[in-house]
Amino acid sequence: MQSYHCLIERKTNINRSPRVMQMEGIFDVPQKDKSQINLQIDLPLDEKEWNIGLIMGPSGSGKTSIVEYLWPDNLNRGFEWSEDFCVLDDFPKTMSIKDITKLLQDVGFSSPPNWLRPFRILSTGEQFRVTMARTIAEMGELSVIDEFTSVIDRNVAKISSVCVAKAIRKHQKKLIAVSCHYDILEWLQPDWVYEPVGNIFSWRCLWRFPEIILTVKRVHYRAWEIFKQYHYLNAEHNKGALCFVAFWGEIPVAFQSILNLPGKIKNRRKGHRIVVLPDFQGIGIAQALRNHIGALLKANGLELISRSGIPSLVFSSMKDENWKVTQLFTHQQGKHQGKRFIGMNTSSSLSRLTSSFRYIGPRYPDYEIAKEMIYPSC
Repeated sequence: MQSYHCLIERKTNINRSPRVMQMEGIFDVPQKDKSQINLQIDLPLDEKEWNIGLIMGPSGSGKTSIVEYLWPDNLNRGFEWSEDFCVLDDFPKTMSIKDITKLLQDVGFSSPPNWLRPFRILSTGEQFRVTMARTIAEMGELSVIDEFTSVIDRNVAKISSVCVAKAIRKHQKKLIAVSCHYDILEWLQPDWVYEPVGNIFSWRCLWRFPEIILTVKRVHYRAWEIFKQYHYLNAEHNKGALCFVAFWGEIPVAFQSILNLPGKIKNRRKGHRIVVLPDFQGIGIAQALRNHIGALLKANGLELISRSGIPSLVFSSMKDENWKVTQLFTHQQGKHQGKRFIGMNTSSSLSRLTSSFRYIGPRYPDYEIAKEMIYPSC
């Protein structure tokens, strides 16, 4: 990536209409035939390798003028979206369904039921993440996003920034985000920051993402109503299950329920339903919640086992030392898939790959949920 050291001059003719002349008189504005903005730009982008840059400043500081002048061909001006087909069909025809769904999960959109919806009826947070997925898939090596996260809730913007940063670096792309919101700086973790006001450029070192402290509470089973539409299988729920919800401040973000497991082992409990709301997916909340509940049960002499077909949760558990892969209880003619898929089987009743795990981590309070909520730099 080349460096940029230049003066940008933006001139616009002023049509001195009657209203313009009235305004000049009322506010004592000097009469001019042209409006001009001069921006001195110094961006030494060839000094280091980088993946993410952030241009930030207040509205009217020249951010959009800069990116339109320097990177007109890389500026994401939006995509065409189908009115009737789901978002999966909006991706390039050359992409496989496996690549599309993996990319959606990489940007933190991990709700298969919602993948079946057209773009127009997704939430603004989901629309942002799908747009970022298509940006990575279609925009080439460098993408420039103006008004980055401007249209979404600020808590959602923080979570989305984490997911986007991880996805950009994972796919070895470059992103220049343009924003007037300073609250995303710590979450996006850009390699460099440029502020047009003052022509200030600085390289940054990567730090840990800010802590997210969740409060886990036992709740009535009716809390499932908030989460059920986002479950990847169905909305059914056992009323006898023990239910927990994780709150970020006062916001419910994740749900986990557990059941008694029939059989000889009376101190064993089974994970029943687990859901993270779409706006908060992609940063490990589900895994942290499972670990916390596993630690709570262990402190009471109980053992938690969990089975899931969610790829992101399966692979997170495989890498988590708090969980051990176990033999899967197959259904009827379910068939073991071999060493390549240790612990993963095809369930004939569900026709999907699932995996079973047993919690072997520390008991509460030795387990600190805060440690799970601190995300290392990418």
